[in-house]
Amino acid sequence: MPQQVRGVVATGKGKPVTVETITIPDPGPGEAVVAVQACGVCHTDLHYREGGINDDFPFLLGHEAAGVVESVGEGVTDVAPGDFVILNWRAVDGTCRACRRGEPWYCFSTHNAAQKMTLESGQELSPALGIGAFAEKTLVHAGQCTKVNPAAKPEVAGLLGCGVMAGIGAAMNTGGVRRGDSVAVIGCGGVGDAAIAGAKLAGATTIIAVDVDPRKLEWAKEFGATHTVNARERDVVEAVQELTDGNGANVVVEAVGRPETFKQAFYARDLAGTVVLVGVPTPDMTIDLPLIDVFSRGGATKSSWYGDCLPSRDFPMLIDLHLQGRLPLEKFVTETISLDQVEEAFHKMERGEVLRSVVVL
Repeated sequence: MPQQVRGVVATGKGKPVTVETITIPDPGPGEAVVAVQACGVCHTDLHYREGGINDDFPFLLGHEAAGVVESVGEGVTDVAPGDFVILNWRAVDGTCRACRRGEPWYCFSTHNAAQKMTLESGQELSPALGIGAFAEKTLVHAGQCTKVNPAAKPEVAGLLGCGVMAGIGAAMNTGGVRRGDSVAVIGCGGVGDAAIAGAKLAGATTIIAVDVDPRKLEWAKEFGATHTVNARERDVVEAVQELTDGNGANVVVEAVGRPETFKQAFYARDLAGTVVLVGVPTPDMTIDLPLIDVFSRGGATKSSWYGDCLPSRDFPMLIDLHLQGRLPLEKFVTETISLDQVEEAFHKMERGEVLRSVVVL
């Protein structure tokens, strides 16, 4: 039988979100219904509310979530009712050209639930990133459920569903940070601090945090930054070179997504070093670089999609590292809130007051 639950909906561009009654259908083939226990408030949800993703309103927001599988549809074998899972928005299909060549983290044909959740009126909802987890329950494709150790608290486990995984993966998967490397991270919000945590996990010995907000630079130290640079007070490229024997960093992670910070990242790396763009630019942004500089500096310039992660591989491993005390996921949680407080959480995020507000259900 279909169920009715409460969920946070964006009804129109720029309008404050509202808590509405949502109808959740029974899971069909390949689908699962998940009782959401916690969901982080990610900047992507704000992009949806502002019409920055597309205009398929109304949106059921929320995607950075953990919970318990309640029921599954026909053909589902990887998860079962009672499993504690983290939701992911890149459920690989296993058959596309990326999957066939052994690179499933680039899957070009990811799965979402076939059925739609609706408002009481019957109007179909567009779930954020195919998840829609600012709700007591949600319907997803079963491949979007990654089973992990239930000893982890939902409010920290769910963060791996998006921002924290994006940052850790940008450093470890895309950037390939190795023991002894020097790393600079430009932009120390949730994704940037996760990149710092990932660099520390990988064994980097010099980790330079760059931001314009002294509060964020202090947060960065808690995740492993060995040095900080206030970009309002110092030339970023010169500061990074000074801290790396005049060479530049082996890996620079750009977690802002702006042309000026990308240029800083490009010139702050060592010769043959790697630049990783994980900050999300807007469609109108362009970059102008002398082609001779691209050639003569060598190395690699990469973008990082979801931290180039494979949820089935990375989520359980990172949860285990957290439970061992080696990955302080709890430090990302600034506050826990209710569904009714999501709109205010957006404003706190815009003001830079939080790393993550997390809805706990």
